[in-house]
Order: sequence, then C-alpha cells, then structure tokens
Amino acid sequence: MMQMNNISLTDSMTWENVPRCPTLVNYKFQTQKEMPARFIFECAQKLEMKPLTSATAAILYHRFFRELDDTEYDPYMIACSCLYLAGKIKDDKVRKRDVINVAHNTINRGAPPLEPCDEYWSMWDTIVQAELFIARMLKFDMTIVHPHKYMLHFMKSLQDLFGAKKWHSMPIAKASAAFLQDFHHSSKILDYKPAHTAVCCLALAFQVYGVQVPLMDEADETTNWYNVFCPELSRETYWEILESIMDVYDIETIMNEN
Repeated sequence: MMQMNNISLTDSMTWENVPRCPTLVNYKFQTQKEMPARFIFECAQKLEMKPLTSATAAILYHRFFRELDDTEYDPYMIACSCLYLAGKIKDDKVRKRDVINVAHNTINRGAPPLEPCDEYWSMWDTIVQAELFIARMLKFDMTIVHPHKYMLHFMKSLQDLFGAKKWHSMPIAKASAAFLQDFHHSSKILDYKPAHTAVCCLALAFQVYGVQVPLMDEADETTNWYNVFCPELSRETYWEILESIMDVYDIETIMNEN
C-alpha cells in the first residue's frame, strides 16, 4: 500500500489561533462523518469550481472511503486530493497551490496564505501521492454517471407539461438542483441510481412548495408521475431516497447543538 506523508490539516493550528465565527463551520471540532464532504463544497466554492466538479469530488471521496477505513487516513487531505483530481476529470483545473491555501485557510479560519515551508511542501507531496492512491483504490475507474443530466432531461419534459411561463415562475428547478447538490454531502448518494436520485429531488421540491404535477387528478391512485420517467422506481425506494435527502439537513441541527 502506498505510504503517504503523515500530515493532518486539523492538527496544524491550535484552537487559540482560530477565530470563532458562528456563521462558519469549525472543522477541528465538528466530528460528524459528513464534515469532509461539506469541506469539499466550501473549498470548491472558494476556488470557483463548477457545481459538477464539486459533485465529482464528493463522489470520489465517498467511493474512496467505501473501500477503506476512514480512521486510517486524514479525510481532509483526501478531500483536497479529490478536489484536485475532480478538476482534472472535468477539465476545470485549479492550481495545486490554490487548493493548498484554500484548504488550509478553511480549516484554520483567518490564517494567512502558506508561504513555501515544510508544512506547505508536505501538503503538496501528500496531495500528489494521494491522487495516485485514490485512483488505485478506485481501480482507475473515474467514470461517474451524474444525476444532473437526468434532472435536466426531466425538467425539460416537466416544463413542456406545465408550460414555460408557469414553470419559470416556480422555484422548482432551483430547489431541486439545491437538493441534488446537498445530497452529495451524504455517502448514501452512491446507493441509488442517478435517475432515481434526480427524480426524487424534483419530487421533494414539488412537495416542499405544494405543487402538483398537471393531469395527475385524472390518474388512478396507483399511478405516480415519477414512474413516467423511472418505471422501475418502487414507492418504497422513492420514499427511502426522499428520507435520505432530508437526513442531510439534520447535520445542521447537530452542528448548532454542538
């Protein structure tokens, strides 16, 4: 097994040196297993990466830790490598130096950019080594079928059904896209077919805003609109996915309590 430098982002500064900000997550003291995924999205936003790139990084991260025990490797360094690797996969490249500085500042709130020093070069070497290690653990299979393309197809069909004017007046598209992106915080996104995930994010948005799909009043009780897009999606799996998506938002409550 490839040996990686023993560097941990969360050990690089003490609590006294980290400014306390109630609106920001302190990754040093939040121990929920979903925190590194949240870290990925925060760093991706700061790096101005595309949403599909950050989703790719999250999928790589979840797949990696499906293969290995998450106590053996620093999850935040693996997250950094997944971000860098996802940028290459989606042709949304970022400089390794920027990944290092953004990651370091996100963990150590208020810290200045790292100058070339032992810690900087250790992070650099670790990201390089971890990139190859992640690829090996995933058997060099970087193919990811995202739910996003299914969601766009479903949205186009629903827009034709609702009518363009009414569809654009509703926040369904924005809400369902947000649900999909947030679901990438959970490793459960690996458990379901991409098409099923996409249609369930749309269904959750419809439920949140109390919107009913047209013509469903004329259908019988056993007919569900989502089966038009996913005939094999059972009602049990449908509700299971919806619950899994909603579970992601329980993390915020736990963080506030902590």
